[in-house]
Amino acid sequence: MLPHRIQQESHLVFLVALALFIVATPFFGALPRGLLINTVLFTLVMLSGLMVIGARRGTLLLAMLLLVPGVAARWINHFRPESMPAAVYLTFAVLFLLLVGVEFLRFILRAARVTVQVLEAGISTYLVFGLLWALAYMMVDGLNPKAFAFSVAGDSMVQSAIYYSFVTLTTMGYGDIAPVSRVARMLAMLESTTGVLYMSILIARLVGLYSTVTPVEDEER
Repeated sequence: MLPHRIQQESHLVFLVALALFIVATPFFGALPRGLLINTVLFTLVMLSGLMVIGARRGTLLLAMLLLVPGVAARWINHFRPESMPAAVYLTFAVLFLLLVGVEFLRFILRAARVTVQVLEAGISTYLVFGLLWALAYMMVDGLNPKAFAFSVAGDSMVQSAIYYSFVTLTTMGYGDIAPVSRVARMLAMLESTTGVLYMSILIARLVGLYSTVTPVEDEER
């Protein structure tokens, strides 16, 4: 079991790594070693996610079973893409991020009061949802190149997965990328629904936690 101090700091480390990966990924294509940097940041996100869910042995074992082959497949795909399809590491990454998201939700729903860690977990969960669906879209696009229609010439899901995912998660829907296949449409529908429900439940939960603690109790704690 991780020490309490390390477990608290792991929330912030994961949030920073996740935000850095999401923000920096669109710019990797213009860099000479952009794919290598992407792989390094992907590994950092996975490892920091392991720190977040490393408090319980059963969950830690499951996380390791998803983390090790996922990271290994990502590096093999980077150096020898012909011998390791992207769908392999994408599958492990989606399952791992799903596990991380579930652990964050458990932490938020079981929290007794609003703390910095609860807020960090709330933000991280939202970003995890966006990245999780982005990887799922890339996997669907790899299996079916006609799963999405692009209005911008030369655009692809590999380049725009994160953008499309967060646009869908926030229900903005610019219309420049449209799901065509049934699987793609189902994923987009589930993501937009998840985004709306999550924000509603999260805000209600935070307000409920804050309202149950009086100023005197908060000062004593």
